[in-house]
Amino acid sequence: MPYTITRLCIDCVDTGCVRICPVDCIYQPTQPGCEGFPNQLYVDPVECIDCGACEPECPWGAIFPEQAVPPALCEDIALNHALREDKARFRIASYQSRALPAPEAVAANRAKWGLDSRQSSAPMAEQFRHAASKRDGFEG
Repeated sequence: MPYTITRLCIDCVDTGCVRICPVDCIYQPTQPGCEGFPNQLYVDPVECIDCGACEPECPWGAIFPEQAVPPALCEDIALNHALREDKARFRIASYQSRALPAPEAVAANRAKWGLDSRQSSAPMAEQFRHAASKRDGFEG
């Protein structure tokens, strides 16, 4: 099963996942917020090799294996699949270094989309900070 980028990515658009993806299957709309596609990243489910490298790279916790997408975000599976039908409106996303979000911002984003903001958001953010530090060549 492929991975899915959920609405937790909307307007956050951290591209750490792009940098680590071995098959360049992560896309972004050529015009962010274009009709039917919010300003976020998307996984092409056919191109995805299900390696899981992208999941720990997202500091917002927006990426899930398709079968593990939380019920509140299930509509996002179809949205990732829909990019295949309108691929001309997308381009392969490019990596851009960004500051990592504060744990409070991650929790607020989760709550905004109907997820329990207390559910491991602080430890999750710390895990992503550690992964990002290793990714960018810093240990700590």
